[in-house]
Amino acid sequence: MKAVGVLTSGGDAPGMNAAIRSVVRSCVYHGIKVYGIYYGYQGLINGNIEELSIGSVGDIIQRGGTVLYSSRSEEFKTPEGQKKAIDQLNAFGIEGLVVIGGDGSFKGATKLTEQGFPCIGVPGTIDNDIPGTDFTIGFDTALNTVIEAVDKIRDTATSHERVYAIEVMGRDAGDLALWSGLAAGAESILVPERDTSMEAVVNKVKRGHDRGKRHSIIMVAEGVGSAVDYAKQIEDQLDLSTRVTVLGHTQRGGSPTAYDRVLASRLAAYAVDLLTEGQAGRMVGIEKNQLVHDDIMHVLNQSHAIDRDLYELSNRLSI
Repeated sequence: MKAVGVLTSGGDAPGMNAAIRSVVRSCVYHGIKVYGIYYGYQGLINGNIEELSIGSVGDIIQRGGTVLYSSRSEEFKTPEGQKKAIDQLNAFGIEGLVVIGGDGSFKGATKLTEQGFPCIGVPGTIDNDIPGTDFTIGFDTALNTVIEAVDKIRDTATSHERVYAIEVMGRDAGDLALWSGLAAGAESILVPERDTSMEAVVNKVKRGHDRGKRHSIIMVAEGVGSAVDYAKQIEDQLDLSTRVTVLGHTQRGGSPTAYDRVLASRLAAYAVDLLTEGQAGRMVGIEKNQLVHDDIMHVLNQSHAIDRDLYELSNRLSI
């Protein structure tokens, strides 16, 4: 393989720049040309492509976001758009593509692979909702961002004896809510993978209040519903002062943690290795701290599952 391309697609995640850096430097190490594709699949169609060097990725490992930028492309979902993309790849002599992103990005990589263009997916999303890997790039950083915010909210919650409902990202996955709720000592954790009745949440808050607890933290994954609605029901049923914090896109930003930098570096380098071995249509991941890879279509056909042991532990510790 003489030339490899790299792009980031979908929502940005801390550690994507570390992954880009790893792709570029791994290619240079192997004597392979490497091209950066700006603005995801739309940029690929438009030909926003340039050759990268070691210097191109200097001083980016600590930066959040993605220096290649990201965008969503409706045009790429069409056969005509995919043909334009492959024409651009061929025009630049690119023979393999590393796609850094989530499930939507991997669907695009699958379309290219089906048409004979080899792609390897690197999971980058703060939601940690990709099967086939224990962790995705960006999850650890987002998790620590949430925990830092919850710790500060707990200070004011204690001072004013209030119930706080905190809404975190996660779409259809509750990993951010579960891990941050467990780490921050939340009284209730609401995730889309488990049914939790409003009655159970209210009763847990009431038990704590009756034994003299001065505050309560309720973690709500956005896929469950609005934290505003949960807070209102608690206030109406218990006559307790409630407040809501929606952390929003602060969870996507910030300098990646050491774990995310190392994870991104390992996964991206492994993706380049697979391309040089002639692999295509694969996703790299990490399981039990070992690098693994799986067929992208197999990954996309699986459902994300929450860690049941962690969920049960959170219930046990929040009595």
